[in-house]
Amino acid sequence: MTVTPMTVTPEIRQKVAQLRQQVQKAGYAYYVLDNPIMEDAVYDRLYRQLQDIETEYPELITPDSPTQRVGDKPASQFTSVKHNIPLYSLENAFNQQELEKWQERWQRHLGEVADFYYVCELKIDGSALALTYENGILTRGVTRGDGIKGEDITQNVRTIRTIPLKLNLENPPSVVEVRGEAFLPLEVFEKINQEREAAEEPPFANPRNAAAGTLRQLDSRIVDRRKLNFFAYTLHLPDSSQLNSQWESLELLQEMGFLVNPNRQLCESLEAVEAYYQYWDTERYNLPYMTDGVVVKLNSYSLQKQLGFTQKFPRWAIAFKYPAEEAPTIVKDIIVNVGRTGAVTPMAIMQPVQLAGTTVQRATLHNSDRVSELDIRISDTVIIRKAGEIIPEVLRVIKELRPPQTQPYQIPSHCPECNSLLVRPKGEAVTRCVNRSCPAILRGSLVHWASRDALDIQGLGEKIVILLIENGLVKSIADLYSLQIEQVAALERMGEKSATNLVNAIAASKNQSYARVLYGLGIRYVGNVNAKLLAENFSDINLLAQASIESLEAVYGIGEEIAQAVFEWFRIPANQELVSHLQKAGLQFNYQAFNNHFNNQKNNKFYSNLTGKTFVITGTLPTLKRNEAKNLIEQAGSKVTNSVSKNTDYLVVGDDAGSKLEKARKLGIQELNESQLLAMLAINN
Repeated sequence: MTVTPMTVTPEIRQKVAQLRQQVQKAGYAYYVLDNPIMEDAVYDRLYRQLQDIETEYPELITPDSPTQRVGDKPASQFTSVKHNIPLYSLENAFNQQELEKWQERWQRHLGEVADFYYVCELKIDGSALALTYENGILTRGVTRGDGIKGEDITQNVRTIRTIPLKLNLENPPSVVEVRGEAFLPLEVFEKINQEREAAEEPPFANPRNAAAGTLRQLDSRIVDRRKLNFFAYTLHLPDSSQLNSQWESLELLQEMGFLVNPNRQLCESLEAVEAYYQYWDTERYNLPYMTDGVVVKLNSYSLQKQLGFTQKFPRWAIAFKYPAEEAPTIVKDIIVNVGRTGAVTPMAIMQPVQLAGTTVQRATLHNSDRVSELDIRISDTVIIRKAGEIIPEVLRVIKELRPPQTQPYQIPSHCPECNSLLVRPKGEAVTRCVNRSCPAILRGSLVHWASRDALDIQGLGEKIVILLIENGLVKSIADLYSLQIEQVAALERMGEKSATNLVNAIAASKNQSYARVLYGLGIRYVGNVNAKLLAENFSDINLLAQASIESLEAVYGIGEEIAQAVFEWFRIPANQELVSHLQKAGLQFNYQAFNNHFNNQKNNKFYSNLTGKTFVITGTLPTLKRNEAKNLIEQAGSKVTNSVSKNTDYLVVGDDAGSKLEKARKLGIQELNESQLLAMLAINN
């Protein structure tokens, strides 16, 4: 039987063009301008309409269609390609004197220059990319590599929403080269590490490593889920006479549809550059991404052309770097921690050292492979690094300072908690204790259950958990909900008041959402973000327990590993029994039931008024941690974003508020302190 192909009518072509324009415009407003022009549901409907038409008429699919951002099949490998224009690295300056010497060098090279300006841009700590557009369409995305050759990762580059697939120009040049930095926002980085910790995988040490690792994923669907961002900072046009300066290039890049860092500044002297540098030395910790310095460029393209390049660097630009947060210390001991899934993690215990305003004396060594790679030993002198709020990491061992007779460290063969034989599953880097009765596994499960992003049980820390286990009061999570005040009060260092507070806090946790309960169960690979996705798509725990691997994978954001882990978790009788006990105890295991319960609690005007509002938090709050404030705001039906815009309704202001406060005041946004926020949320403080 012959199937007659469907005819593509002019009306269908017009409809596709219209849908693409609408979806592209909405995506630009949302991802680049941070100023949504339509509801998510409307966007999803338009996107689905476009997708359906392209499925029916595949001949209409074009590379710039919004539906083509994520590839269906993983790449087998990346190809090394030569850059059309080399990517030079930058010379570094680490103090004002070195910056002055750089200015003296370029002035000596040019002679007397009466009038010049510098452009200062924040140096984003990510991975450089080179993008090629032909007739306005993105055709290639390449990593920096060695500056001459890089890897073609076009399929992954297309997933980054702040990189336009089509330039916003009516008559684009035949070829356009754009350079910029792919990076992970700190909030996204933290979520990725939460997911990795939930899977008992070693967390990424910093956003730069995470961004680089993400870009080299062969499966673009993984790249898409990690939500990379991109700042454009260099523009090459076929006719260089069209632009006169770097500042003009940045403005044109914005017009083309790129996200350009808004914190740039035109400076007329080195003194102005120094002031910009000093300002961001402290303010950078309030940014939603990492920056490790300031890039200083001569603004004039005419002067840049006259100066040219050395063998390694452009003479007209320099990176004014912030001092690296690195310090030497001595390893006093190496221990292993057993996590809630039995994963055994080696940990270096070091002489205390100050880094980024905190005292650091522990650093994870991840696994036995990392221990072998470092060849780290007790009594070694090591260099550790910690920038901002990044996880402390051991960079290297200074073997020249190693004392004699030190011995290579070996992961123990038996669990330090229960003495069971440790195993390293084939294909995994992590060594595990497989004794499900191991006290460390129970302890870790209880601490995780009570943690801030799970059931958030105030007062149930590790010390109390140990007391409960050692006294035989708790042998599973469900046992928490049978505790009596007199039992807890009888424990060492626990009085009746403390016991009452703890039992009441445990009882109050029954009101936590279905998604939090799912996260608290500690299913491998299921972090708090994935728990929300599962709760929204499988509205009852029984539906989730009966779900097939295929139906789990069908949820956007739930990959093969997560689906397999969830499916296997619910096949274990002990886990089925745990869920049953928790249901009987009154925990929330139904998405709609929780929402109905929560809505019944909204008995004051503030909750109804806050639905759909947008908050930004800046500075350090007196009693609430930032995540705690965020959770309270989201429970009231509002959302929290990282940056201030005209769509921001409230700015919550703490101590040492940064540039967000200044911007909010310019926009006339209402400010709240912590007390006002709590009053608005009708919570007694």
